[in-house]
Amino acid sequence: MTRQDLGEVDKLFEEKISGKSASDRPALQEMINYCREGDEVVVHSIDRLARDLADLQNIIQMLNDKGVAIRFNSENLNFSADTDDAFAKLQLQMMGAFAEFERNIIRKRQAEGIARAKSRGVYKGRQASIDANAIKQRAAEGQGATAIAKELGISRASVYRILKAKRAAA
Repeated sequence: MTRQDLGEVDKLFEEKISGKSASDRPALQEMINYCREGDEVVVHSIDRLARDLADLQNIIQMLNDKGVAIRFNSENLNFSADTDDAFAKLQLQMMGAFAEFERNIIRKRQAEGIARAKSRGVYKGRQASIDANAIKQRAAEGQGATAIAKELGISRASVYRILKAKRAAA
């Protein structure tokens, strides 16, 4: 956290998950809901707020519409509803585009690495967390999907998916 020193803040919102999608980030949503007119959101750098240019613009617009200013320390950029700095908007667009580009490059390299590892037989993927045989056995005994899901502590969709795969393989 010292690398991302924000100075003195009234309330700190920390996300523990990836910034790739704004809609899947509970701390971000909490921060947006918490902000009131006249507040200022302080962010270490643009890529800490969003990795997608559209998300970045939407978040800033949403905050500005609420009368909330936003400051990016690393890039020394400020945005508020009452200022219209064309140069700051240009910088935001460029920095946001670079953050999105960087995210896409990382995903591409990761996919290439996984493909190479799979070809060598090293990468097997995540261990299955659901016992498909237990589902198949209970279904063969006549149990319904709801009862199976409840007994195994999984969703009905998972039960249906495994039973559908079993029928397709038969």
